[in-house]
Amino acid sequence: MSQTESIALPAGVTIHPVAGRIGAEIRGVKLSHDLPAEVRDAIRQAWLKYKVIFFRGQTHLDDASQEQLVTLFGEKAVQHPTAHTKQGTSYILELDSQLGGRANSWHTDVTFVDAYPLASILRGVTIPEAGGDTVWANTHAAYQDLSPELRELADKLWAVHSNEYDYAARKPNASAEALKRYHEVFTSTVYETEHPVVHVHPETGERHLLLGHFVKRILGVGTRDSQHLFDLLQSHVTRLENTVRWRWQPGDVAIWDNRATQHYAVDDYGDAHRVVRRVTVDGTVPVAVDGRRSITRSKVARQEQGAANEAAPATESAAA
Repeated sequence: MSQTESIALPAGVTIHPVAGRIGAEIRGVKLSHDLPAEVRDAIRQAWLKYKVIFFRGQTHLDDASQEQLVTLFGEKAVQHPTAHTKQGTSYILELDSQLGGRANSWHTDVTFVDAYPLASILRGVTIPEAGGDTVWANTHAAYQDLSPELRELADKLWAVHSNEYDYAARKPNASAEALKRYHEVFTSTVYETEHPVVHVHPETGERHLLLGHFVKRILGVGTRDSQHLFDLLQSHVTRLENTVRWRWQPGDVAIWDNRATQHYAVDDYGDAHRVVRRVTVDGTVPVAVDGRRSITRSKVARQEQGAANEAAPATESAAA
């Protein structure tokens, strides 16, 4: 992490680590798409070093100005492959607790496609008085925690990620409406993508575990062994030592490196209303330790599945 050891801070800008291995709050910045170059550079370096960065009180932002924040990364925003974009916006995904927006399981965003987002920008809109925190995990620290023998094994493993997983098993208390929404919207097109279990971060060179709830199976092993391997490696990701927990306030913004983290939205606020809005930044295809690249093997519209019961042809391109 040599390129992020020392961060040059512009006058008035300060960085405050939130936890020991991940997460920092940046103060003295009013977020916008046209920040001075030195502020943008400091934000970028802090984002790489701390994996997730937080900004309090950005109440001046609206949907349009949030979308423009992707320019901080010199890249373009990207729509979610299946979920509907918020009406009146180009790229915002609204997560509304009253409409089933409770992503309370550990995941990295959209890993069921090959070039999944490099960054996510999340803004707090309606926040419960208590509860509704989000927790992030450092997937490089998790990799470093493995014994040398486990790292050697993990370096060779590949996994299939899909947006069609056992939703009811992961969320046993989900309502019939939530299950219906999951099948009709989130799996309107079903993707299967092969990713290395360990990928090399293209900017820091760090090795990261690439897992989370979109993993369907570990390739090359039986079903039970696949589950055991996943549980073992995933447990290192979610160790408390590798996590940071953020207590939201309205107007807060969290920006995380989606290549270096997993996250979990804590569903502990009952019937209170929680709304957050997310913009994602277009990413690149992960690279394994041996140089091989992830590949999307299938992309099948649900109506096509019922028609011919045949898989779509393999594609090396990321889904839309």
